Amino acid sequence: MLWLTLDKCSRVPMIRQVYEQIRRRILDGELPAGTRLPSSRELSERLGVSRNVILEAYDLLYAEGFTESKTGSGTYIAPGSVYPATSPLGPPETPPIAPKTDCTSGVIDFKSGTPDLRLFPTRTWLSMLKQVYASPPEEVLAYGHPEGRMELRETICRHVVERRGVCCHPDQVVITSGTTQAIGIVCALLLRKRREAILEDPITLDIQHIVRSHGGKILPVPVDDAGIITERLPQGPSPAFVFVTPSHQFPMGGTLPIQRRIDLLHYAEATGAFIVEDDYDSEFRFDGPPISSLHGLCPERVIYIGTFSKTFCPSIRTGYLVLPKELITPARTLKWQSDLHNDTASQLALAEFITRGHYLRHLSKMKKLYRQRRLTTVNALTEAFGDRVSILGSDTGLHLSARFQDIPFTKKRLARIEAHGARVYPVSHHNIVPGQHRDTLVIGYGNLDKNTIRRGVGALKDALG
Repeated sequence: MLWLTLDKCSRVPMIRQVYEQIRRRILDGELPAGTRLPSSRELSERLGVSRNVILEAYDLLYAEGFTESKTGSGTYIAPGSVYPATSPLGPPETPPIAPKTDCTSGVIDFKSGTPDLRLFPTRTWLSMLKQVYASPPEEVLAYGHPEGRMELRETICRHVVERRGVCCHPDQVVITSGTTQAIGIVCALLLRKRREAILEDPITLDIQHIVRSHGGKILPVPVDDAGIITERLPQGPSPAFVFVTPSHQFPMGGTLPIQRRIDLLHYAEATGAFIVEDDYDSEFRFDGPPISSLHGLCPERVIYIGTFSKTFCPSIRTGYLVLPKELITPARTLKWQSDLHNDTASQLALAEFITRGHYLRHLSKMKKLYRQRRLTTVNALTEAFGDRVSILGSDTGLHLSARFQDIPFTKKRLARIEAHGARVYPVSHHNIVPGQHRDTLVIGYGNLDKNTIRRGVGALKDALG
């Protein structure tokens, strides 16, 4: 006799309970092939449920191949359905995932690259989205193209041509889910035949991980206060690409001078390598207009990467590639294989946001704010440490680097600083070659107001003595 136990207080539907229990017994071999199941009427009366519950459960079992029906005879267990469970049923026991926050309560977090989202133009953005969703459904809700909506690609093209000196056509633009995906596509494109990639050292760990995950061999080239030292570019190998952040090197903060930019281009031409330009923080240059991109000097050898994560908001997950013509088609294919395409509504809303001038107004407001916060950070560090601290790099972006005289930032010292109420990040965490820059911190100020910055630097001073 078939015994089932149903929980009428459970949130699991009765149909599912009947189906799951019979299915499990078939898999475990408790109901061998050829066993006749009770009729739907008989089982419904026994369990005290509607006959339709049993019929639908039987239909599920039949659809999955667990049973077979014999006309005039009933429902029987089909052969070949035994597969006992080899591990306990139910979800695995895993530790709870702690929510990721930018700052532990009471600790001032000088994390880099974090914009102030309290000033996000929510009302204007919602207005753009509302307008987009008022469009015909097939324009917004259907599948799109991997390279992104033409409206956004045209808008980005105009923006980077006018603001960044990029030389491109909308067909060369591929919309990505941020810089991370853009770099992943570049690695997948270029590390097929050549395995070596030149990276600035130090450089963000994310980029190091992405290159290695694509089988790339990293060739580190050191940076100084002005960016990558082109005299140290390796002369033997023929790398797939040279990855640089010429507008605002992360984490050291330098802006690459024209002489080194030209050196890079000569190197790329001589080795057949591409230059990958991550235009990091370029819009937030505080002592003048943004410096022109490297791309504008040699569009056929430079792959340009941009993002809206810092200038707008991280959660929009929108970045872009500007590609040489030979890489357009394979890049579109890789984007399609990755996630098909970015969200259509966000693309259309962002295009409208930029076209109407809201983006540049937002940039202007945030640039003034970040300039003040950088100045506050520099002044607070100078007042606290005097000539024991040197501020590195250019007046650009959402972070600065500060070198402290004879103060290596060991794990013990970092823990002491956090115990005093400030969380800081050593540049050495981003080293490719270990042992460098142990006396230098990368200090983010983008999402901290002036008073918080001063209190954080005060905590740093108290901890260091």
